Order: sequence, then C-alpha cells, then structure tokens
Amino acid sequence: MRVFWLAVVETDCAQADKGRGCMSHKIVILTEIIAPYRIPVFNALASRPEVDLHVIFLAETDPALRKWKIYTDEIRFSYEVLPSLRWRVGKKTLLLNRGVKRSLHAAKGSTILCGGYNYPASWQSLWWARRHGVRFVLWSESNQQDQRSGSAITERMKLYFVRHCDAFVVPGKSSFAYLQKLGVNPQAIYTAPNAVDNDFFSKQAEAIRREPSVFREALDLPQRYILYVGRLVPEKGVFDLLEAYAKLGNQLRSEVGIVFAGNGSSAAELAQRSKNIRPGTIHFAGFAEREKLASLYALADVLVMPTHTDPWGLVVNEAMACGLPVIVTSVAGCAADLVEDGWNGLVMPPKDPNKLAAAMSLLLEQFHVREKMAARSWTRIQSYSPEACADGLACAAMSITPRAR
Repeated sequence: MRVFWLAVVETDCAQADKGRGCMSHKIVILTEIIAPYRIPVFNALASRPEVDLHVIFLAETDPALRKWKIYTDEIRFSYEVLPSLRWRVGKKTLLLNRGVKRSLHAAKGSTILCGGYNYPASWQSLWWARRHGVRFVLWSESNQQDQRSGSAITERMKLYFVRHCDAFVVPGKSSFAYLQKLGVNPQAIYTAPNAVDNDFFSKQAEAIRREPSVFREALDLPQRYILYVGRLVPEKGVFDLLEAYAKLGNQLRSEVGIVFAGNGSSAAELAQRSKNIRPGTIHFAGFAEREKLASLYALADVLVMPTHTDPWGLVVNEAMACGLPVIVTSVAGCAADLVEDGWNGLVMPPKDPNKLAAAMSLLLEQFHVREKMAARSWTRIQSYSPEACADGLACAAMSITPRAR
C-alpha cells in the first residue's frame, strides 16, 4: 500500500511542477496551536523554493491539555495567531475565533490546507474557499479506531465537510483507510508522514548515554525502567500499564521500575494505586518538555503506549528517534506504519494487561532482542522526517488531482 501512495504522490508532484515552472504557490495552513513538533515541518515546507507559506494558528496553546513551551524563536515561516475564546465541557472543547475570513482574504492563498474539521474556523475556511474558488485540502488524522460520539448528526456533518474538499493529506495507513471508508477517491489522498525533529532527539539521546549516571541522578530515575509518555487519563491505558507492571515477576519488578511522564486527571489515583505494588519502583516525572523527554527516552529500556484511542502517537516517533523498542496497542494510529510486530517492537490488543505484561517481560528479560529492536526503530524512523512530511503537504497542496467527490 505504501508503494502505491508514494507512486501517486510522485506522479502528481511531477505533473504539478511541470505545469508551474518556477512560480511559487501560496499555501495557507489553518491549524489549532503552535505545537513544537509542527515547527520543523512548517520550516521545511517554507524552505521549498516553490512554496510561499503562511500559517494561521487558532490559538498559541491549549493550557488545559498541553503545557508545551512555545518555541517562537525557532519559527522560520510567516504566521499569525487569531484571537480566540476556548470553552471546555467535560471532554469536549469549543474554540471560537475572530478574524478568520479577514486573515484568509489578506493571505491570498492558492490553497488552504486545513487541519481537521472540528472547529468553527474549519467550516468558515471551507465555505470561504468554496465561495472564492480557492483549492481546499483537508489534513486529517482520524482513523476507524478513534473513540467518537458516532451520532448521526456528527457523521452527516463530517460527510458534508469531506465531500466539499478538493484533496486530502493523511499521516499514514490507518487514516488513509478511514477516508476511503468515507467514500473518498484514493487518488485524492496524499501521505505526509507524521514527524518530529529526529535529529534533535537522536543527538540528545546520544549525548545523554555518554554520561547516563549524571542524568539518571539529576532526574531521580531508576537504574532500569519502562517509560510511558502522555496524558495520565484512563483512555490512554495508564491503569492497564500499571496493572501489567504489577503482574511482572517479583524479581523483574525489583530490577526494573516504571516512569510516567505527563499529567492529567488520573494522576492522583494512579499514584495511590501504585503504593500497593511491592516490590517495584514507580516514578512520576510530571510534564516534560522535549529536552527532559530526550533524557527519559535515552535511559529507558522500552517505551509503552497502551492507549485505547489515539489518532497517531508522536511519542512513538520520539522514542524511535532515541533508539528505543516500543510496545503499542493496535488502535494507535501510528502502529500500522511505525511498529512491525516482533521486528522493532510489539503490537498488543488494547485493554489487555495480561498480554501487555507478557510483552514487557519478553523485552525486559532479553537484552539482545531489545537491542536489535532498538536499532531497527532508529533506522525506520529516519523515513519519518520533517522534510518527508513537508514533501507530502506540498504535493497535496499543489497537485492537479481532480476534486475528490
């Protein structure tokens, strides 16, 4: 399947380049927040001579869910942040923006590349594009395994949105298959593989491993440990992971701890339950920016992502860039692309602590298997670079594929 995607992308890009000559193409990206992992991608896209890029962010960040540092000093592309108001009701968020139409008028884009369809600004940009004859591309990470409301109204609105797009860009196989299920012509779907700054994580990990005791002592880390990175909420499978750890043999738990890096509504309950697990070491590292994350990845034995639902899971990219084997659940969007079961990691069914414990035991007890998987992870992730993602975005934005519907 991947070969087919690449063939389509390369053919359309070649045709588009032939028709354009040396003219630049104005691409306007509409996306939610200034996420640190998107900055290298947008920098790579803006550096292409045929691209004139402007990014419209709906907000700087989402402090209730993500406490990321905003690395504005690293931005090398034109951008703006719209005025916004955010309301959160339970697990649902409503983000309202002012000035969407005004910004689109001012940007004068040839193509609007819209990140998702769940914000009022997404719909405003779709209607604006249709009214002004501007090409509209949906950048979608949704997949069939995502946990959704599934209401009839929601599904009808989604289909309406999808059927009025000109083309689509997805991060990998799961989201590609989902759009096909919605009736999208596969020739209108382009792949921009989700990416992080591989060089940053790889170089940081290499430096940290040269002085492991220094960093381990500074961060109060166990000598050996399993690593989880993400929100501490039930749907990410954190209680499954804790239960699986408790099922490991006493000897193994006495030698290997577990580190939770992140925050969330279940942090207190998770800490309380962990007190009942003896022997064993369970460490809560709190929210970690990328510099601290590199240290956590570099010194871990394995990353475990036990999620019940996730469109992708960029922590897997980060761990692989640091040379780690990974254990993921099959519902993670990245699983089909990044993790080959038994080769660079293990793929488990969600909500199954018994099988998760068996997978953890296998990697923790077999050093040579772990080392081989670690090396393969690093090799595979090299193809999932910011430049590769930028290439896919450019192809989707500048292709001459007919309308998808």
